[in-house]
Amino acid sequence: MEQDRLTRTLKMNRKQFRRRTGIYPETFAEMEAVLNECEGRKKKSGRPAALSVAEQLLTLEFWREYRTFAHLGDDWGVHETTVHPPVERVEAALISSAQFQMPKKRVFQEAQLVYSIVAVDASEVPCERPKKSNAAGTAARKSGIP
Repeated sequence: MEQDRLTRTLKMNRKQFRRRTGIYPETFAEMEAVLNECEGRKKKSGRPAALSVAEQLLTLEFWREYRTFAHLGDDWGVHETTVHPPVERVEAALISSAQFQMPKKRVFQEAQLVYSIVAVDASEVPCERPKKSNAAGTAARKSGIP
């Protein structure tokens, strides 16, 4: 299933490939060259990886769609614990190369708009009401009214 997905993706035209993976085929080829160079430098010991070149596509799907490792594992026919190491390996290899580093900080342009500040005093002021007095109230008691 892995090879089928890989061959289908690589056969797509430029626009479809960009829509599927988030990058252009040229960038994919550059990434592949960096990963192959990184693989050539490391010692070949231990068990071979379950995912080969397809791990790059798997990582692109992870970055593009932010899917869980369980869902990616289901789609690629491997267990979710098999998905995590290749993603980290591809990230580390691409970060270590100078070609794919993200810009660290952006320098923001100074604001060209001039803001004017208006201060409004909204403190509480007691309402002006007439004072209550005994004369203004009812003079008679309720029991005295017929």
